[in-house]
Parts: sequence; structure tokens; C-alpha cells
Amino acid sequence: MMKKLTRGLLATLLATAALYPMNTMAQDPSSLKMPTLEDLIPGGETYRYTENLYGLQWWGDQCIKPEIDSLFVLNPKNGRETLLVTREAVNRALEQAGVPKLSHFYNVRTPWADRTEMLLPVSQKYAVYNWETGQVTTRDDLPKEPAANYDLNTESLNLAYTVKNNLYVNGKRVTDEPEGIVCGQSVHRNEFGISKGTFWSSKGTLLAFYRMDESMVTEYPLVDVTARIGEVNPVRYPMAGMTSHKVQVGIYSPATGKTLYLETGDPTDRYFTNISWAPDERSLFLIEVNRDQNHAKLCQYDAQTGKLLQVLYEEEHPKYVEPQQPVTFLPWDDTKFIYQSQRDGYNHLYLMSTDQSVEVRQLTSGPWLVQGILGFNAKKKEVIIAATKESPLQSNLYKVRVKDGRLTPVDNGQGVHYAQLSASGTYVIDNWSAPDVPRSIDIRATATGKETAHLLTAEDPFKGLVMPTVETGTLKAADGKTDLYWRMLKPRDFDPTKKYPVIVYVYGGPHAQMLTANYLYAARGWDLYMANRGYIMFTLDNRGSSNRGLEFENCTFRHLGIEEGKDQVKGIEYLKTLPYVDAQRIGVHGWSFGGHMTTALMLRYPDVFKVGVAGGPVIDWKYYEVMYGERYMDTPEQNPEGYRQCDLKQYAGNLKGHLLIIHDDHDDTCVPQHTLSFIKACVDARTYPDLFIYPCHKHNVLGRDRVHLHEKITRYFEDHL
Repeated sequence: MMKKLTRGLLATLLATAALYPMNTMAQDPSSLKMPTLEDLIPGGETYRYTENLYGLQWWGDQCIKPEIDSLFVLNPKNGRETLLVTREAVNRALEQAGVPKLSHFYNVRTPWADRTEMLLPVSQKYAVYNWETGQVTTRDDLPKEPAANYDLNTESLNLAYTVKNNLYVNGKRVTDEPEGIVCGQSVHRNEFGISKGTFWSSKGTLLAFYRMDESMVTEYPLVDVTARIGEVNPVRYPMAGMTSHKVQVGIYSPATGKTLYLETGDPTDRYFTNISWAPDERSLFLIEVNRDQNHAKLCQYDAQTGKLLQVLYEEEHPKYVEPQQPVTFLPWDDTKFIYQSQRDGYNHLYLMSTDQSVEVRQLTSGPWLVQGILGFNAKKKEVIIAATKESPLQSNLYKVRVKDGRLTPVDNGQGVHYAQLSASGTYVIDNWSAPDVPRSIDIRATATGKETAHLLTAEDPFKGLVMPTVETGTLKAADGKTDLYWRMLKPRDFDPTKKYPVIVYVYGGPHAQMLTANYLYAARGWDLYMANRGYIMFTLDNRGSSNRGLEFENCTFRHLGIEEGKDQVKGIEYLKTLPYVDAQRIGVHGWSFGGHMTTALMLRYPDVFKVGVAGGPVIDWKYYEVMYGERYMDTPEQNPEGYRQCDLKQYAGNLKGHLLIIHDDHDDTCVPQHTLSFIKACVDARTYPDLFIYPCHKHNVLGRDRVHLHEKITRYFEDHL
């Protein structure tokens, strides 16, 4: 796994710690201001964020650059700008059409490569404006009832949306379901790469949608305390091992007004995920996962009859499978598609066919993983991807020749890249950062990977502020063989002869990575703030976290928090070898899975950690939702010993240091029962944690209150560490 890490920036990371002084070091120290939480936390009045170009997109192979009052088209060969239209001109046309005006261009879309038209997100729905004629060519006149989950197909201009628990298309109510049955929304608690509930066919003539019957699922009571007499706001919340909801997949035709449902059979304890359409719109593909989540089937259904046509591929694993991406068809061959799988230990691309006699062929391979498909260059028969080939800390761009899997870099080999591919696949808009690059935006030719136009070099958002230094390195996991990456922030005026307290910031769970090679190695604003206040801030991505392959991630199966905690203690052992670390003053903080880790570390290693702040913590996995909980823990009936070991209530009597638990009263991801049951266990054990509740928030504290949250956390460490 740990071969050459990068073509540049991180080449020495495994060998030694890399010291990175912030570029404010070159400034006159006397002119620098000490940053505040208002400067560093989203929601702060003076929040510093990295300059960006919002709304950059492709119009075919031309780059569209929105500004507040103007919309420009950029030549991708040289970056030369030409004014396309002004907001004043667009608003004149909108006013004449009786459509609300635009306040800026950042949310417009140019989805039609062969038309001089843009999609304007106005009112609740949309309008279409032609910049050559200066006219509004299409507008919606749909009912203005409170709606959500808008899904517009730009080929047919058919619009799907939901009102409460029912699905509508073009103003027509498609479903008429009672309370407890939800249509057109995301299902399965979003645990399978599912983020929406409607799926248009390529030409927008048919709509697949989810119908979720959760009437049999226990209601969990959340209380609205803003009412004079608190009101109950129940949510359907299936916990691990309990009765789960049942899902069907419907197909609606706007032309006929008719709906059919796939003939899947009894949906009990089955998950239907990763929906996609065949290019000819005649069949629908989905990946079915069993409740044990150790068996996945790629199924093809007839869109006209709802009948199962064939099972194209099956995959099993003794721990779990977790398909996250729908199949992607080749634009030049309607019978071939790409399937993503971790079957060889890393997420890679596999070329498959609707003809099962055609052999499956692996397109990418190696001890790295594909993070996503950007699109295709159909003329050259290439697929453009993002992957971790250079380093687990990086995300870089490559083209893969479908004929033979030949892999060629498309970017500069540094940092973390987010890209948009042009319609033909000839160019990418490359928005990237590196530890010493806040943001750079370039246009690159996929043929060469070379920059053809430079659009932005963002200034250091923290210019003029006192900033800490950042170090990175690796150490061995508790298994004695796996390399783990760490990040350390030191105060600007760091003195190696002094002793400093340490705060460990931890997440530690699946599908997350705290240390990446983007700006400041992904250090958060609060980390910068606390380092400036005289703390060593330390973060370690333990086994079980993301972007390191299946074996790295699933070693925590059936005992979440155990191996992760062992790795975090290895980080503490390393810190204790440093002469400037005060081993008697070590704290820990994290949220969600990180809240579980914080609490677990305080209880399992009470002589190591003096202070902890746990936000939204999972305390007992029996109380967590069914899909996530059972994927990583199995059911409480199948794994009673694992659930017992990972139930933190039983360790309540171990608490020695100061522990603050923070929870949101409307948390429908990690319900308040976790924290309240733990407080009860501590009362019974005669230990004394502290508790703080944020009213009216869900699983995190957002907006202006987020500054308050971090002030609260800061004060707790200041008081006790």
C-alpha cells in the first residue's frame, strides 16, 4: 500500500515529519492580528473563507463564468472572456414574463450544449432564458404549494417534486399515500450512496421513484421546546435489530399518467439501491442488498412490465458489501457499462455487459482506490476518474483507456482536486488545493493534462492573522504493521523547552478522513484557534477510516470503537516521546462517531485522557439506526458480545477526568437517548460528567450558533486542561 506517495509534494512524508510553516511567517509579526472564533468558524461575523469562482460550469466545451451582474463565456484554449449577457438584460425579460428577478448569476445552469439558453432557478421552480433573442422561452406555472426535492430533466423539462410525503410531476399528484408512506424521497437512511428519491430516464420520458412504507417502524419522540407546551415531533427511526421499513421502486410515465411498480417480490429486509437507467430507457438497473449486507445483486428490470429481466452480477463478502455508485453506461456502446466494486480490496472499475456471455474485465487495479467517475471522452473511448493513486491523502485526476485500462494523469500530481468535465471530455475545470495552496482553478486539456487557462489563484484567507505551524507524519497502528497518518499544529510562538497540553481531535469512523493534502492538511478553524491559544492539536486517521482500502476499513467490523481506540492510543504513545508534550494534560474532542470515540477514550483509558468534549455521541449501538448499525455491527441478536463491548454505559464508572457531553435536542441521526442513557448510567455509577443541550438543532450546530458551540468547547478545555 505504501509505495511512492506522490509525484511531488508528499514524497518524504513516510520517512519523516513534514514541517509546514504558514505563509504568514514572512510577514512582520507585529502587524499580525490574533484570529478569533468569529474569523475561523462558519457562521462567524468575520468568517474567513477561501476565495472561489462560484457557478463555474460547462456549456458544451465552452466554460461559463458567472458573476453577480454579468455572465461570461471563456475560451478553454486561452481563458479569454467574452460577455454573454448582463443581469439587467435578463431581469428585463423576466419582468416582462412576470417572473421574479435574479439577484445574481451564480445558480444559473447551461445544460444544453447546442442551445443558447440558460436555466434560471427562480421562484420555487424554473424559467428558461435565451440570451440571443433576449426572451424567456419557457417558464413553469405550477401550483406554489410548499414543495421540496425538485428534480428537473433538462431534455423533457419534466419536473418532479414532493409535497409532504407524496410525489408530484408537472403539477400533477402522482401518489396519494397516507401518513407513514413516503414517495419520491431518499430511503434506507442514506446509507448506500442514496441522496435522492427520484430518477429520470435519459430523455426524461419516465421517472423511477422510491416508495417507502415506514408505517411499521417505531416512532421516536423528538420534542419542540419553542412551543409554550412542548410539542412532540416524532420521526420514524428503525434501530439495529428492529423492524425496518419496506421499499418499492415505481416507474411513472408523464405521457400516460400511469405508474407501475417493479415486481421485486416481498420487500421485507431487502434494500434496493443505486438506481440507474439504460440509455434506451427500456430497462432499469438497481443493486439489491440483503439485510445482512453481505450479498449484493445487480438486477435489470423491464421498464414496461416491471419484471426482472436478469441478475447480471452478484458479490458476497463475509463481513459486508457496500455498493455506493450506480452503473455507468459507455456513451459509445449501449450494451456496456462500468460497475464499481471493492472485490479486490480497493474500489475499482469493472467493465461489464448486459450480455452475460461477455467476460467481466477489470479496468483499474492496484493498492489505491477510485473515488469517482467524472465522465467520458467518447471520441477517444476514455473514462475520466478521480483516484488516490498518488497517495491516500490526495485526490488526483486520470483518464483510463477502456480498451486496455491504460491510466494517464490529467493534473499536476499535487494535493486534492475537484473537477468538472466538458461535454466532449476534452477539458476539465480543475479546482484544487495543496497544503500551501489555498485554491487554484485551472482549465486543463485531458489529452495532455496541461493547463490551458488559469482562472484563479486564491489569496491566503488567513493573511494578516497569527497562525500556527503544521507538521505531518506517520506512525504504526496497533497491529504493528499499518502506517497511519497524523497532523500536528503547534503555536506560532512554540518553544521546544516548554511543556504544552494536547488536544486530540478525532472522528475515526467509516466514510471519513480527517487528514488530506489540501490547504493546511485539512486543519479546521477551531484547530488553528486552539493552537494559537497554546495547545498542541493532534489528529490521527485510525484504521476504520476512509480512503485506505477494504482491509483497513473493515478491521473494526462487529466491534466499533475498539481497534480505533487502540490506534489513537498509539498516537498518544508517540506524543509522550516528545519532550514538549505534557503527558498529564491530554484532552480529546470529536462529534458523532468522533463523539463515541471521545467518550470511549475517556472511559477505556481514564489515566491517559484528562478532559474530553463529546458532541452527538453514539453511546450504545443498539440505539443507532438499522442500516449503518447492522452493516458494521450485525444485529444485537447476531453479535451480542460485540454490542456489549461497545456499549459505553457499562464503563460509566471508569470516568476520572472531566467529560462534557453536547447533544442537539432534535438530533434524528444519533437520537438524544444515547446521551441521556449515558448520563443515567453515570448517576448510577456516581461519576460526574457535564451536559449541554443545543435546542432546535439536529445532528450538528450550524449557523450563528456554531460560534457559540466552539466557544463552549474552548471554555471547557480552558477550565480543565
